Amino acid sequence: MTCMKPEGAEPIATAKGALDYNPFDAMQPRAPAAIPAEARNGGRVKTANRSPQGVYLPNYNILTPQMRSPEYVQLSTAAAITLGIMPGRMHRCGCTRCLNLLLTYPEGCRANCAYCGLARHREAERNYADRNFIRVDWPAVPMAQVADIVAKDGAASPFHRMCISMITHPDSDADTVAVLKQWTSRIDPAAIPVSILSNPTTMTRADVARLKDLGAYIFTVALDAATPELFERTRGKGVQSPHGWRKYWEILEDARDIFGPEKFGAHIIVGMGESEADVLHLVQRLRDMGGHSHMFCFFPEKGSLMDHLPATPRDQWRRVQLGRYVIDYCGARVEAMRFDESGRVVDYGLGQSEIGAIIDTGIAFRTSGCPGKFAEDISACDRPYGDSPPSDIASFPFQPNKTDLRKIRRQLGMPKT
Repeated sequence: MTCMKPEGAEPIATAKGALDYNPFDAMQPRAPAAIPAEARNGGRVKTANRSPQGVYLPNYNILTPQMRSPEYVQLSTAAAITLGIMPGRMHRCGCTRCLNLLLTYPEGCRANCAYCGLARHREAERNYADRNFIRVDWPAVPMAQVADIVAKDGAASPFHRMCISMITHPDSDADTVAVLKQWTSRIDPAAIPVSILSNPTTMTRADVARLKDLGAYIFTVALDAATPELFERTRGKGVQSPHGWRKYWEILEDARDIFGPEKFGAHIIVGMGESEADVLHLVQRLRDMGGHSHMFCFFPEKGSLMDHLPATPRDQWRRVQLGRYVIDYCGARVEAMRFDESGRVVDYGLGQSEIGAIIDTGIAFRTSGCPGKFAEDISACDRPYGDSPPSDIASFPFQPNKTDLRKIRRQLGMPKT
C-alpha cells in the first residue's frame, strides 16, 4: 500500500510552494543570545521576593512572585480549566483527561532546548512562571489545592492519569518524589495512575527505581529529537544545553528494566529535520524494547530558538502518525516498509484494505501518549492543541469525525474512492 507520493529525492512542493517535509538543513535554530546578569537564575524574581498569594495566572503586567516546587506546581491551561481553576472552554473538547503537573522554580529550567518555550535563554525577556509551553500559559497553583480538588472529586474525577513533568533543576529529583508522595497520600494511584515525564540528565537508576516503588505507573523520557545529530543541535552543545543522547538512553533502558513492558516510553517530535525513516526506525526500536512512542508535531513555539521555522507539513505528519500507529498497535514492522530517497514513507508493508480500515478508525491521528481508561491505544494525555492551532489540527484530542477523516485522507494522499 503506497501513500501516493513519488520516490524522487527532492522535497515535493505543495500548491502553496511549501515543502512536504522539513529537511535537516532548513531547520537550524538561532544561537542563544547573552542573558543580562541581573536576569540569570531567576534574579529578578528573587530580588523582588514577592510572596505568592494562591493561584498565579501568568500576567506580564504583574510582578512574578517567587514560587517553588513542591509547594507549587504549574498546570496546563486545559488542566486548569478542567479543575475549575481558570475559566474557559476548549474547542470540541469537554475536558482534558490528563492532569499535567510541571515543577516550577524562580530559576526555571536550566536546559536550553531550541524548540521549547521554557528554555533558559528566555531569562532575558520573561520570568519562568510567565513562559508559554506547548502553545499555552501554565498557571501556578499550590500543590495542596490541586490534591484537594482531585481527592474531593474521587471516582467522579475527569482525569484518567496524572503526570509529573520534571525540569532540569538541582531540586527536581527530590521534589518529584515529594509531589508523588503528596499525591498518593490523598489519591489512590490505582484510580488515577501516575506517569513521570523524567529529566534523565540529573537522574540515576536508583532514582528511577524509587519512583516505581513510590507508586509511579509509567515512566517516559522526552528524547524529542529522533537522531543523535539532531539531539546535539537542539538539546545539547549546539544550544549551550546540558543534555546528552547517551544519558537519555541510559535512563530509558533503566526504565525498561524497572517499570517493565508497556510501562515506559519516549517522546519524539516530528518535523525538526529528521527523515520519516529516522522516526519510524526509532519507533520500531522502542517497540522492540517493549515500550511505546509518544509523538508530537513540531510547532514553532513563540520565544523559542526555532520560532522562525516552519511547522511540520501536515502530509509529513500524517504519514508518520500512521506509520507509528501500525508499528505500535498493528504488528507492522519498519523493515517491511518502503521509503524514498529522502526517507518519505511510500509503503507501509500492509494491504490496501487493512491500511484503509486503520485510517477509518481515526485513532492513529489522535494525540499519542500514556493510555487512559478507554483503550490502550487511546491516550489519556490528550494535550488539547499543544502542537497546533484548532484551525489546523495536528494531534486530535478527540475522535475525528467523518469530515476530519476526509481531510486526513487528503493530507495522506489517500482519498477514499
